[in-house]
Amino acid sequence: MDTPKRSTLKKLAVIGLTAGAITHAPYVFARKKVTLRVLGTHVTLQDAIRKQAMSDLGINIEFTPAGSAAVLQRASMAPSSFDLYEQWSNSINVLWNAGSIQPIEKKRLTYFNEINNLTKTGKLTENANIGAGDAPYKLLNVQPDGTLSEHESDHISFLPYVHNVDSFGYNTDFIKPGIAYETESWSWLLDDTNRGKVAIVNAPTIGLFDLALAAQSKGLIKFNNIGSITRSEMDRLFSILLDFKRQGHFSGYWNSVPESIEFMKSKRAHIESMFSPAVAALNSQGVNVRFAAPKEGYRGWHGVMCLSSQTQNSVKDAAYDYMNWWLSGWPGAFIARQGYYISNPERSKPLLSSSEWDYWYDGKATEIDLRNTNGDITIKAGEERNGGSYLKRFSNIAVWNSVMPTYDYSLQKWHELINR
Repeated sequence: MDTPKRSTLKKLAVIGLTAGAITHAPYVFARKKVTLRVLGTHVTLQDAIRKQAMSDLGINIEFTPAGSAAVLQRASMAPSSFDLYEQWSNSINVLWNAGSIQPIEKKRLTYFNEINNLTKTGKLTENANIGAGDAPYKLLNVQPDGTLSEHESDHISFLPYVHNVDSFGYNTDFIKPGIAYETESWSWLLDDTNRGKVAIVNAPTIGLFDLALAAQSKGLIKFNNIGSITRSEMDRLFSILLDFKRQGHFSGYWNSVPESIEFMKSKRAHIESMFSPAVAALNSQGVNVRFAAPKEGYRGWHGVMCLSSQTQNSVKDAAYDYMNWWLSGWPGAFIARQGYYISNPERSKPLLSSSEWDYWYDGKATEIDLRNTNGDITIKAGEERNGGSYLKRFSNIAVWNSVMPTYDYSLQKWHELINR
């Protein structure tokens, strides 16, 4: 192993330990011929999804969910411990360079031609802002020389499936509701009025951008390219952030969706980095959380499903079956009810009611109460989704979750921030 790679993996191990070890043991099933081991986060590794896939495919599936930093560390260092990896596109460069994942054959993907242009060209509409950083289309195609690029080829580094735009959630019992794309701003994360009640996702390729956007929006720093922050810019940014921390500004750093829910529910945080299912879950429990549509633009993310470099034979066949299942309709409809999108939405449309489609994809007011994946009412009749339609939201990307050239250095600085 070369020195840079060894250094990166060593730092990943440190960050993984900081984020918390994987504490959820894989589910245990009856013995079957093929067992597919899926490593990922709570975002997609949900028990309802596992059960439906097992029923539809007739295979045994084990889920091992944990926080994003922990699963990236494990996948990078132990590819033999999983068969499929589910996380976000910012993990691709790390996994590919570590040799932890193998190319996926497009010809074995039943619905690949239905996948929309977001991961093929970077845009859903002509005037959309692609966003800084690792726009997923730049990492999709595997070239003959083993590099990744936007140039179409017969092999891809990941299956494009679940995706969304993220920002922050805020409790409207404590923070006055803003106006989408006009007054809601990343700078709120660093407002003095929120001191002591601000929580950030503990992930260097995610939380770092939330804070970078906040600092830039606040006028405390200006980046030449926020998707590729330089070492000197990184020093200035973390000097600012450490000063905020010394003043008690941050209430904590969460590692998983359930933990982010608890931060807000317990009032440990009034405003925090958030993912859509957490907002929906809190609303269903009577906590008035609003998912912001920042005027500066969203932080975009795209789910990636990757084949371990060690997955072979019948297990590999099962992995392709599972990947194809994810784009077959039911999964896309399921995750729509928690605010996420699928790469070929038209196949899921018939499985959603007209009110669900209008609310989640078209940004229209729903005429009826809408339920989440647990059957709880989370959207009341007459409500519109903050941020609008699928096309509107993905036309306003400020930056994508990214692994920058200064990634190793950012790991060090992030570790200093959360541990001082």
